[in-house]
Amino acid sequence: MPPVDGDQRTILGVRFFLGTATQAVERMRAGGLLVIPAAPALKDLGSNAQYREALLHADTVITDSAYMVMVWNWLQHDSIRRLSGLEYLCELLRLPEVRQPGNVLWIMASPLSAERNLAWLAEHGFEVPAECVYLAPMYAAEEMVDEALLARIEETRPQHVIVTLGGGTQERLGLYLKRNLSYRPAIHCVGAAIAFLSGDQVRIPMWADRRYLGWLYRCVSEPRRYVPRYWSARKLLYLLVRYRERLPVLSD
Repeated sequence: MPPVDGDQRTILGVRFFLGTATQAVERMRAGGLLVIPAAPALKDLGSNAQYREALLHADTVITDSAYMVMVWNWLQHDSIRRLSGLEYLCELLRLPEVRQPGNVLWIMASPLSAERNLAWLAEHGFEVPAECVYLAPMYAAEEMVDEALLARIEETRPQHVIVTLGGGTQERLGLYLKRNLSYRPAIHCVGAAIAFLSGDQVRIPMWADRRYLGWLYRCVSEPRRYVPRYWSARKLLYLLVRYRERLPVLSD
């Protein structure tokens, strides 16, 4: 049966939201954790316990992975649609409250990324105070701890926290914030979505994103970086064929 707006599907034990970008943004206005898992990270559901926990405890998980969507629809004779991180972010940035200075704290991956992303935001009318930009350190793989970030968020108390880190890390950070903050902001783990707009990574046109071609743009722009990453995502096929809606067994 075709999915109903606002419906969900359990895929590999994770509840994926199947509504529109507008509906997803509206859900998140009440706070909580949103994650946007891509295939290269989803393949680790059976081996990365912290990443797996973050997806299972997120409030909204969207179907950014075109590969997962296509394989799932083929296996299950389903017709779920992809909701990309880029589409979601563009809808989120339309909210008047996101344009309000001090109401969003941005977590950036590096000084250069911050410079490019903030320049794009400024060009499009977003005023971001210095205290609302946080440069993420290199997080340990074993345990997620960032007391400085917790203190910054508690001090500024933004309604939205937008995380622009890599997949596998940002989800763990998002869950850490959700569990340790004294209030419930909306935590959006959007990864590279803003980089596609700002030019921090290759710019991806919306038409290409809608046609599932974002991965190709990235591979052509930096083949040594992205071809191995997307090639490794082929392992997701095995998980989907074997487990389908069930959570994969966690290996050592």
